[in-house]
Amino acid sequence: MCGIAGCYQQHDGRALAQTMSDRIAHRGPDADRIYSYEDGDVHAHLAHRRLSIIDLSSEADQPLSKRGLTICYNGELYNYKELRAELSKAGVGFRTNGDTEVVLEAWRRWGPDALKRFRGMFAFAMLDEESGSMYLARDPLGIKPLYFLRRQGGVIFASELKALVSAVGSELRTEPGALIASMLYYWLPEQRCAIDGVEKLPPGSWAEFRPDGGSRHEMYWRVTDVATEAAAGPPADLRQVIEESVAAHMVADVPVSTFLSGGLDSSLVTVLAKQMDPSVDSYTITFRSQDQKLEAMPDDAIYARKVAQQFGIDLHEIEIAPDVVELLPRIVDILDEPIGDPAAINTLLMCDTARDAGVKVLLSGMGADELFGGYRKHLACVMGAQYQKLPGVLRNGLIGPTVRRLPVTVNGRGLRYARWAKRFETFANLSEETAFRRSYTMYDGDQLAGLINPDLDPYVGKLLAEHSDIYHDTTLDDHVNRMCLADSRMFLPGLNLAYTDRSSMAASTEVRTPFVDPIVARAAFSIPGSDKIHRRVSKLALKKAAEAWLPKEIIYRPKASFSAPLRAWIRNDLRELVDDVLLRGELVGSGFLRQDAVQKLVDDERAGREDYSKQIWQLLTLETWTRNMRSLGVTIS
Repeated sequence: MCGIAGCYQQHDGRALAQTMSDRIAHRGPDADRIYSYEDGDVHAHLAHRRLSIIDLSSEADQPLSKRGLTICYNGELYNYKELRAELSKAGVGFRTNGDTEVVLEAWRRWGPDALKRFRGMFAFAMLDEESGSMYLARDPLGIKPLYFLRRQGGVIFASELKALVSAVGSELRTEPGALIASMLYYWLPEQRCAIDGVEKLPPGSWAEFRPDGGSRHEMYWRVTDVATEAAAGPPADLRQVIEESVAAHMVADVPVSTFLSGGLDSSLVTVLAKQMDPSVDSYTITFRSQDQKLEAMPDDAIYARKVAQQFGIDLHEIEIAPDVVELLPRIVDILDEPIGDPAAINTLLMCDTARDAGVKVLLSGMGADELFGGYRKHLACVMGAQYQKLPGVLRNGLIGPTVRRLPVTVNGRGLRYARWAKRFETFANLSEETAFRRSYTMYDGDQLAGLINPDLDPYVGKLLAEHSDIYHDTTLDDHVNRMCLADSRMFLPGLNLAYTDRSSMAASTEVRTPFVDPIVARAAFSIPGSDKIHRRVSKLALKKAAEAWLPKEIIYRPKASFSAPLRAWIRNDLRELVDDVLLRGELVGSGFLRQDAVQKLVDDERAGREDYSKQIWQLLTLETWTRNMRSLGVTIS
């Protein structure tokens, strides 16, 4: 796992590459190098920051050049030994023992078709000195990031947006539609970037940039196609698929640890990993009791301890009680774009602790909810479709008004079910796609438009249309799998994988996600939606598979979210910051946000009438991000 950056056909390429490399030094503290190639009309500079996981020798340092190809690679190829054996039989000689050289030689032999053979997470640049072309590629599901900017007839690229901003910030400007998208989703979909002109290489794709200024972009793997094919075939053996994926993700030349929340997904990954390697230990988080009370949060650490005790796992507990005022600007900088999910703080603090203990690699249960229908929103949308069968007079005349009047806190104690009921009521009467969008976004269209300058209203309609287009871009015939497919294209890469990559790499650690795997994805979409959500049980197919390894107390416990005591932070720790930074901030002052609308969010939250802590946190992170961008020379538009 590493950080990459580079410049192709840039007159100031070497200096830019150095600047970008310095900015992402946290991604690879073990080695760094810049490779420069200048021959005729081809000018390329590739920078690499290495976190040594496989083949720890200096021979495997990058960029790696060999017989006219140079690779700058971020990621892990879990099936590299099998591919190496196949290439060796074909006469290929290797000088290192790692996966980087395998990627290079696979590309030489098969070209972009090699990407279909790779099982892993990756983003890389490949310079072909014979043709003079620069290639960029990214893994199928978007685990590893890759930003690029077309410039001077060529391209500059990096693992993190902040690297590009550090190099050419004065040339850049923010993109209003993306900032509004961050308000709607509290993260950014893959097709949008907060900086105008900067693009994210889409998951499952590669691009070629040629010396003559031409370029092309191709997809080699589409989750929509895989889902359609899988749904038409027989159901996969989930136990075999998951066990094999965890085994594949254990490949490393350093010790491997896990995240263990005590929920199904992390427990399953942890127990399987422990069976394969008895030295595996785990990390979990706990919260201050006063924060749990206001948030109405379950104590997940109880279950993590039970799993650890039953399976003999060494469990490290980390209390989440940070100086959130001090941490806010750090996490905003780490996340690169305005991502308003405080769960990133949990990941950062756990990875910080693990790295201090010498851990470089952790396994996560991320991705199972998206693929197997495990989120509350999935069940809620299924319930909403059933709710619509009730008489309208009952729904709209009695239940709806009653729920809307419910307070969300009483005497300083959060009312968890009241919050759920109020949320459910906002989308239970809507059509399928609209209900799904509303089940996990921050606002409906009118609410969002009411928060921003009226001149920006057209962006709202475009955002809602984009979501609709993606949701309906499928021939799947069941409700649950349509939601899972939309999540695998939007929520998973846009939020969960994004914050996990940034937060873990900020601590110079690597997080691996065995559920976020092309083979697991195919297996997941071979399972009918009715076997994922049945009656009031979510993720049922995965739960049945897990019975081979886990106690039912863990498998069938109530769903808990990987979050943070946000209401307590907004009410207490961040109160002055909300007043001084948000309500009197640049976004309000410039007119981008309507001051009266933001003030109403804050007032309703503080009065306990509504739970707007998430919205306020997101706006506070957006304001902090905007100020940071301006300080780096980016024009705020």
